[in-house]
Amino acid sequence: MPKLVIMHAVEDVERWLKGKEERVAVLGAFGSNVTDFVAADGSPNVAVSAEVHDMDGLQAMMASPSDETMALMQKHGVVPPFTNYIEA
Repeated sequence: MPKLVIMHAVEDVERWLKGKEERVAVLGAFGSNVTDFVAADGSPNVAVSAEVHDMDGLQAMMASPSDETMALMQKHGVVPPFTNYIEA
């Protein structure tokens, strides 16, 4: 399974970290080993990695998130755009 890393900014890092379980629930439909990262410099930039077993499904979800997923992103203070990296 390829590893995917998604990077983006957030409004508040502590608020974003509290959403870990909800994030795992959404991304868990497409991958496993969901891991959160915060910027070492204290900036509001974060990343999430996962080993993806359904890349097409994940890309479709990210391109057109459901209303529920959009609500979670807003609740967690996610700030687009997203930068995605795939393991080479």
